[in-house]
Order: sequence, then structure tokens, then C-alpha cells
Amino acid sequence: MTISVALVDDQALVRMGLRALVESEDDLHLAGEASTGQQAVALARRTRPDVMLMDIRMPDGDGISALTSITADPELAGTRVIMLTTFELDEYVFAALQAGAAGFLIKDSEPTELLRAIRLAAAGESLLSPTVTRTVVESFARRSAVVRHPHLDALTDRETEIVTLVAQGLNNDEIAERLWISKATARTHVSRAMIKLSARDRAQLVVIAYQSGLV
Repeated sequence: MTISVALVDDQALVRMGLRALVESEDDLHLAGEASTGQQAVALARRTRPDVMLMDIRMPDGDGISALTSITADPELAGTRVIMLTTFELDEYVFAALQAGAAGFLIKDSEPTELLRAIRLAAAGESLLSPTVTRTVVESFARRSAVVRHPHLDALTDRETEIVTLVAQGLNNDEIAERLWISKATARTHVSRAMIKLSARDRAQLVVIAYQSGLV
């Protein structure tokens, strides 16, 4: 299966590097490029890429605004957006996770990590660094008062426990090992929690858990 990838960054040099990386892989296809947020939304609607790599800070409609437009469009439900940032503790990262980003990467990440992120996102998973993501969410979520998610009570005790573990950075295999359950059962619980909380992906589960005071 070929994964279509769109690139969005206002710096031509960054786009050139990303383009070379994507074009070097047999299972990746370059869907197109854009240099502004408005162009990114238009590109997504025109090409409907599987994955979009987008700079978090851009002129003419920043990355967050573009991300919000993309994740709010039902016709782009199949497009997963990975945000690119220069700083680990970027104030915009938390907003990006809230808006539905599949994850984020530091711009100077190793090429292998970037390629892994693209493939994970295309498979419907989120790129959640257990250390960086948790640090970002803790730093910015706790600046505001706890706001309990309105559907949190719909979760079973087990599902609540698993959402908490997801927020701590554990993947399904690690959750299964921690709770002495099968990997399939862990995956099922995560999926049910996402449905009940209307979470687009695991990244949003993390945000919900912190905002609701579960961690």
C-alpha cells in the first residue's frame, strides 16, 4: 500500500529536505506541497493525502488554524496531520493536540523517526512520545482549571484506568502487560474509550485525561 504525503512549511529548504526523504521511500508518494495555512487546507481538500506534515507556525493562517479546518471537515477524516515544531515546549503543541493532530515532531528529528511517524499515522496510530508529549501536556494543561469531560462518566472503571495509562504514555502492549490482559482486550478498551469520548485518536485521549484531572 502506498501512503500519500503532503508537506506544508513556509521554508523552501525544509520542504526540500522533507520531499527528498518522502521520495526516497518506495511506499510513500508525494501528494503536494504548500507554504501557508490557507494553501494547506486547499491542498488537503484537493489531494486528500493520507498524512500531512505541517509546520505549527506559518504566515497567512497558521498551522493550528489550518489543522482545525482540516480535522473539522468530514471529507478529510482520512487525513492524519503531524505537526512539526522547532521547540519541544512549544505553546502551540497543546493547542494542536486539542485540535486533532495525530502527534508532533521536532524539526531536527532523525529521518528514521520521521518515516516511522508517517507510517504510524497512516495506520491510524498517534505519534506520542512518552516523555516530550507528556511534558508538553502537563506544562500547558495544568495552567488552566480542571474541566471534566462531559462523557467521562460513560466510561467503565477499566476504560477510565486505561485512558489514564494512555495519558502516561503507555502503548497497547504495555497496557496489556500492566493490567494482565490480552493485547486485543487493551486495544478494544482504548477504542471504546475513544468512541465514548468522541476522541479522534490517542493524542486526544491524552488531552482529555489531563484536562479532566485523571493524571
